[in-house]
Amino acid sequence: MKVLQVTHRYPPRAGGVETHVQRVSEELVARGHQVTVVTADAGADVSGRERRDGVRIRRCRGVAPGGAFHFAPGVARVVADAAGDADVVHAHNYHSFPLALAALGSGSRPFVVTPHYHGASADSVRNRLLALYRPIGARALRRADAVVAVSGWERERLRKDFGVDATVIPNGLDVQRFENATPLARERPRPYLLTVGRLVEYKGVQHAIRALGSLPEYDLLVAGSGPYRTELETLARETGVSDRIEFLGFVDDDDLPSLYAGAAAHLALSTHEAYGMTVAESLAAGTPALVREAGALVDWAERADCLGVSRVDPETVADAVRRVVGLDAPATPLPTWTEVVDELESRYRALLPSDAESRP
Repeated sequence: MKVLQVTHRYPPRAGGVETHVQRVSEELVARGHQVTVVTADAGADVSGRERRDGVRIRRCRGVAPGGAFHFAPGVARVVADAAGDADVVHAHNYHSFPLALAALGSGSRPFVVTPHYHGASADSVRNRLLALYRPIGARALRRADAVVAVSGWERERLRKDFGVDATVIPNGLDVQRFENATPLARERPRPYLLTVGRLVEYKGVQHAIRALGSLPEYDLLVAGSGPYRTELETLARETGVSDRIEFLGFVDDDDLPSLYAGAAAHLALSTHEAYGMTVAESLAAGTPALVREAGALVDWAERADCLGVSRVDPETVADAVRRVVGLDAPATPLPTWTEVVDELESRYRALLPSDAESRP
C-alpha cells in the first residue's frame, strides 16, 4: 500500500502525536508499504524534503500562534498532489489545521482520521480559537471514512461532541525497552516519585509538589521542560520542599526507562490527555501510576496497577501515593506498536477497492 500520513509536526520534533505518527509510519515501512508524511513544521533546522528510516517527509511552512493550530495552506496542495498516487490518506490531530487541510486535499481517496482529541484546552485563548475552529474540524471528522480513537474516553467524547463513531486503537509501546530497564542509580539513595511531561500548568506537577510536604520519605524527580518551570520552582521553595525536588529538564528517550524503573510511583495529574503515554511507559517499566480522573486518564484508573484520584489537594494526593506504591505493575499486558499497526493495516485494507487489495 501507499499511505499518506498528514500531521502537524514530525520528529525530530518531540511530542506524543509526533511519536505516534513516527512509530506507525516506520512500522508500515518495515512491512513493505510506502509511506509519505506531510507536516506543517518546515523550518531552517530541518529539510523540506527528506527520508528518515524509510519514511518520505514533506514539510510545509506555516504559522503556529502560541505553538498551536499549525496553519499551513501548502499542506492542502501537497496532499492533493500526493493523494492521486496514495491508497489511503491518514490525518492526525484534530487540534491543528493540517487535519482539515488533508480532508480538503484527499479527494476521493479513503480518508482515515486519528484525532488525538482531548475536548478542550487548558488555555482560555486556545479554547476560544477551538470554538471558532469547531465547524471546520467537525466537517473534516465527518468526511472521514474511518475515525480511530486512542482511548475509550476519546471515543465517547467524539461521539458526544460530533456524533462520530470511532474505533479504539490505543497508542503502542516498545514494551521490551521499558521492561528490561535497569533502575536509575542516584547519588542520593532515597526513594523517589516521578513526573514526566511538558512543564505547563495543566499537567498538574504543582499538585505533586504540594503533596511532598506530607511525604517526607520521598524525593520528587520532575522530568521535562516548559514555561511553567519557574512557577514550580517558586512553589517548591515556598512549601519548603525544594531540597527534595530535582528538576531534570529535558530527558533523552534513552534515559527514560531507567528513570521510570527506579521510581516508587509515577504521578500523572494532568487535566487534558487523549491517552496518557507516560502512564503506559511507567507501567511497562514496573512502576505503578497515580492518575487524575480527568480526560483519558480515567481509563488508566480502571487498571489494577494504577490508582485514580478525583481531587488533587495535598492530603488526597499524599494518601493516594502511600497506597499506589504497593501495587504491582504491569498488572495486564500493554499494547505494542506491532499490535497497533496490525489493526491499522486491517482498517486500511477494509477501505481499499477490491482491485487494490493485492498491492503490497
